[in-house]
Amino acid sequence: MNAIEIKNLTKIFPGGKKAVDNVTLSIPQGEFFALLGPNGAGKTTIINILTDLVQMTEGEVKVFGESISENHTYIKSLIGIVPQEFNFGIFDTLIEIVVIQAGYYGIKRKDALVRAEEVLKKLSLWEKRNDQARTLSGGMKRRLMIARALMHDPKILILDEPTAGVDVELRREMWVFLEELNKKGVTILLTTHYLEEAEQLCKNMAVIQNGKVIARGAIKDLLSNQEIQTFVVDAKKEVTKEVLSKLKAFTPVYVDTKTFEVVVGGTASLPTLFVLLQEIGIEATGIRPKSNRLEEFFIKLTQK
Repeated sequence: MNAIEIKNLTKIFPGGKKAVDNVTLSIPQGEFFALLGPNGAGKTTIINILTDLVQMTEGEVKVFGESISENHTYIKSLIGIVPQEFNFGIFDTLIEIVVIQAGYYGIKRKDALVRAEEVLKKLSLWEKRNDQARTLSGGMKRRLMIARALMHDPKILILDEPTAGVDVELRREMWVFLEELNKKGVTILLTTHYLEEAEQLCKNMAVIQNGKVIARGAIKDLLSNQEIQTFVVDAKKEVTKEVLSKLKAFTPVYVDTKTFEVVVGGTASLPTLFVLLQEIGIEATGIRPKSNRLEEFFIKLTQK
């Protein structure tokens, strides 16, 4: 069964701006799905339609088989949303924020307090439950947003840039938590500009640009067609541009005297690069990807 079905979805805002243009997507139950795209592509508009914050112009949206147009109140009870912006009272305590959220879904206070302890502990926020939200770091505020979204035990969790501004260590902790949540059967829809995050967490994805879906499918299948990847080479000694020009097949780019970039793909393979570097007398101390494969794919796709 599909958790989310979107068919021919279009949204035209006053003034004629078409934010979403005939989008069709299906997200199976239990999926960890990435919706990617540049700023202004239409991702947040789709999320706002799913959560009944914006009315669609045309099309059909179903959540677990229920039409959002006919049963939006019930569908809201199935979805937890973590928006991009912090939208809680900064002078409220953490426990107040999550318990009040539970009340919106008809959960009694005594039950909400039990649920709050469970969720806040999982997100390492329990010790700060009586602190005001304004005292939290940016990463803790992000975790609080997730905790609040989980208070009514939703079947679908929508994450709109959930790790923006979060340091690497906290991001990886959140990844582990989200993966565990997904394994328990929660369907997760993720938008993110950290493409390594999508590659790490998600099985399938769709890329949207100018309101249209321009690619969709299993990430591993889409990346299997990725023809090239850029690598950064660190040399032991200084390398002149004249010597570097001998790496013709790899279209080298001079960064500084000991660092350059090469494009690997097709006949210009990594083993061939290693042989050629030795032949022209460049001793490499390190070779690393400039970006992950999904980032290369995304940039190539959206710049066409």
